[in-house]
Order: sequence, then structure tokens, then C-alpha cells
Amino acid sequence: MPTKADLKKLSKPAKVKIRRGDKVMIISGKDKGQTGFVAAVAPKENKVIILRENPENAEQPLPLNAAIKHRKARMQGERSMRIKIPVPIDLSNVMVLDPKTNLPSRVGKRVEEGKVVRYAKKSGEILPTEG
Repeated sequence: MPTKADLKKLSKPAKVKIRRGDKVMIISGKDKGQTGFVAAVAPKENKVIILRENPENAEQPLPLNAAIKHRKARMQGERSMRIKIPVPIDLSNVMVLDPKTNLPSRVGKRVEEGKVVRYAKKSGEILPTEG
């Protein structure tokens, strides 16, 4: 007889309403209240990786919900470093920001002109798609 954990693994993952590139706010955890953009989505694990813009270096964004990894010096002249690595955060701890009001909002889907579009339920504004 399969256990509850085995049945959970066999079930399909829920449809994810958050996509790469969406502006989001963390609503719980150590970085609660911080905003950033979604860098990666893992629907099977129900997790996302969130980064935010770096004002000093636009090409290298800063991770939110980061863990610090200590890197030991390998050669004589090299220095040891502390590197921030982004840790995936659960989808339930993240909300999409409404493009009109810039406040957290739930996401809905509706059909417009024969296409399914995502919209912010707070204002009804269509969410921009990455592509």
C-alpha cells in the first residue's frame, strides 16, 4: 500500500501563476516586505528564486533569501570570501506586485481576444508577460 508521501510525489504539481520576470514581494520569512523579480521557477518543488536590482552593479543582481557560503583561499595571494547564494523560497511566501498600484495582489486568469491572460485581482490590470 503506497504511503501518503508516495501518493503526493505521483500527483501532478499545481499550475504556477508566477512566471520568470514577475515583480514580487516576499510576504513572510526573514526578508518579509522586500521586493524583487523572479529569476527562476521550479513548479515541481513549488519554489522560486528571487533577485533584486543592484544599484552599484546593474549586471549582477543581489539575491533575496540568501545564504552565505564561505570560500577558502586556494592560493597564496588569494583572499577568503563570503559569497551570498540565492536560496529558493516557497511560492506561498511570495505575491505578485500589481503593475498599477505596486501593491501585492493575487493573480487570476481570463480569456481576452482568444488568449488566456494573467491579471492582478486588485486592479484588474493585465500582467506583462516575459518573452
